[in-house]
Amino acid sequence: MAEIILQERVALKAPAILSAQNRPEGYMCVSCAWAKPAKTHPLEFCENGAKATAWEITSRRADRAFFDGHTLGELEAWPDHDLEERGRLTQPMRWDAATDKYVPVSWTKAFAEIGRELRALDPRQVDFYTSGRASLEASYMYQLFARMYGSNNMPDSSNMCHESSSVALPESIGASVGTAVLSDFQNTDCIFYIAQNVGTSSPRLLHDLQDAVDRGVKIVTFNLLRERGLERFVNPQRPAQMLTSKETRISREYYQVKNGGDIAALFGVCKALIEADDTLKASGQSRVAGKDGEPRDPENAAMIAFAASIAAADKKHVLDHDFIKEHTAGFEEFAQAARKHRWEELERLSGLSREQMTQAAATYARSDAVMMVYGMGLTQQLKGVENVHMVCNLALLRGNIGKPGANICAVRGHSNVQGQRTVGITEKPGLAPLDKLSELYGFEPPRWTGRSTVETCEAVVSGQSRAFISLGGNFLRAVPDTAAMEEGWGKLRLTVQIATKLNRSHVLHGEIAYLLPCLGRIEVDEQATGPQAVSIESSIAHFHASRGKTKPASTELLSEPAIVAGMAKATLGQSRVLWDAWVGNYGEIRDAIERTYPETFKDFNKRLFKPGGFSRPLPARERKWVTKSGKANFISPEKLFPEFPTSGDADVLHLATLRSNDQFNTTIYGYSDRYRGVEGTRKIVFMNPDDIVRLGFTEGENVDLTTAIDATNVRRVTAMRIVPYDIPKGCCGAYYPETNPLFPLAHHDPKSKTPSYKLLPVRLSRSSEVSP
Repeated sequence: MAEIILQERVALKAPAILSAQNRPEGYMCVSCAWAKPAKTHPLEFCENGAKATAWEITSRRADRAFFDGHTLGELEAWPDHDLEERGRLTQPMRWDAATDKYVPVSWTKAFAEIGRELRALDPRQVDFYTSGRASLEASYMYQLFARMYGSNNMPDSSNMCHESSSVALPESIGASVGTAVLSDFQNTDCIFYIAQNVGTSSPRLLHDLQDAVDRGVKIVTFNLLRERGLERFVNPQRPAQMLTSKETRISREYYQVKNGGDIAALFGVCKALIEADDTLKASGQSRVAGKDGEPRDPENAAMIAFAASIAAADKKHVLDHDFIKEHTAGFEEFAQAARKHRWEELERLSGLSREQMTQAAATYARSDAVMMVYGMGLTQQLKGVENVHMVCNLALLRGNIGKPGANICAVRGHSNVQGQRTVGITEKPGLAPLDKLSELYGFEPPRWTGRSTVETCEAVVSGQSRAFISLGGNFLRAVPDTAAMEEGWGKLRLTVQIATKLNRSHVLHGEIAYLLPCLGRIEVDEQATGPQAVSIESSIAHFHASRGKTKPASTELLSEPAIVAGMAKATLGQSRVLWDAWVGNYGEIRDAIERTYPETFKDFNKRLFKPGGFSRPLPARERKWVTKSGKANFISPEKLFPEFPTSGDADVLHLATLRSNDQFNTTIYGYSDRYRGVEGTRKIVFMNPDDIVRLGFTEGENVDLTTAIDATNVRRVTAMRIVPYDIPKGCCGAYYPETNPLFPLAHHDPKSKTPSYKLLPVRLSRSSEVSP
């Protein structure tokens, strides 16, 4: 952390700014989406949050002099880290074809040409992308602009991470987001932590996990790799731990599930619960074990011992039959499916033994209030939606939704990625209040289904997309099939990038390209009525205020709302929307949001700075199920594992992409992954030591990775250095986004269209190239 503060030349101002991070009157972190607690810690930020802040308040500048010295052709060869490391953008730029450089342009001219180009295009040909950093206010304006223009093409970063949750949770429990709140961590007595690496993706959550462990809460972890943050934790805000290096043990039980084996693993836990309940029901306490206490059925020893332990606690059931009867539908069908699955198949696909799955079930059954915490390790798979269904099924078996300490927590990766959906960023017209927008603003919104992120990529590759407007993000690095996407990108008529720093999506461009620099969230946003605050939704569906604290990087920067308003006015002409008034006072935007969503945002401005934020209403938290059945639904996945043409090939490994502790999403802060012992490079493939030997390789050898499901199109990344790691046999891991070129656009969950970044069959071959 200190290194990057010095690197970005902000040593003098960083401490004061960091002290305001994630505090009630301060700013929300620009990286992870974890909530601001009402009662804060001495320092309410983690290492990655500090890096994100230093990265944004850097004294480095990508100014006119920088662009005068470099063509975009030159910059295409720069690594991602080096592009962003140049510093903050300072003035609006337009690509000049004659010199292949970005040259300064006035805001007025930029907006005028963008508006002219958009008016010349069919709105169905234009895509409006949103990254997770945009505020609720900017996002609301952006979706309104897109719809008034006539487009429902609103791909966003949620499509690439938790769209599987957004599809599965409504089907299972009638909520589009998780139901957990921060107080659940104080009331739970067990946490099932599934497929999310807290150490690199959401370190502030470690505070809540550590506090829970200190109270005696059992944490049961299901994860592909052995991750340090999920095993033990030294809290830098506890002096005794720092002085003594005493660690908090996080996971009481740790089960390494093969990537793609999550349905089998969770079905195994559910099967053990159901069969133990069947045993108690059929036999009664006296017949669960023999007179000498030994199980009557040696092959079923673990389950019988489990049932006996429940009976010994004077419990007649393992499942919560009262809850199941009153609140759920589909239990018998699900229970039958669980009973029919053979243990041998569950073990083979999950990588866990029957005893391990039964032990996890026993821990679950002995706990009264259990939280289900999961992340993108579940959602970014071919069966991402069904993975989330299984999490819900497990929770429903013992009534662990809608009571203190027992809820579902879907850990989002990017700050406000959840909130953008809440205020209308969606390609699905059924999820937006179109009639209300029509009533408020006097226009007819488009009713056709727009393009998701994957569909936008397909439209770019095929040439159907003609313009791409990006409110933040690094789209080209975040999406799959990199080579095809970069080739298609140059065929776009118009690319507009609203950003704070330079990235890959800016140096590749359309025929007409604009780079529009905006204020960062940490900067003071001074408008006509004074300094403005914006709002963000956290992973636990609480809304929080964020107020900038530092001087803007340049006097020529505009805020995101001002840029959206400028484009909208230039494109749409006269309308009922008071764009200028909204830009002058963000409170008026929040009033408009409240008029559009009166139940969700009641008294929005009054509650904006409430400590701990204010909660989004979720009926499922109160055991009210907004589903077609009127109840929470048990949903049985059709298959335990996706089918591949290369299934069973001995030389095929299943790849999962990973983040390091030196990155946030596509932003690379450096080349260190100290948790995994890697320094100086990101061209790494983590392998089980037995697989290294079995496939004839050696530690440190360079290999090429090739996609093993599409023989018609060779997708390859080269010179990846082998690193032995504690990962299940048959699996391997490598960094995102470096391995994105391996993933075909068609390789996604069929319902959510979330790219399957956590599961891809690959082959390894010796490389002739040298890895850094």
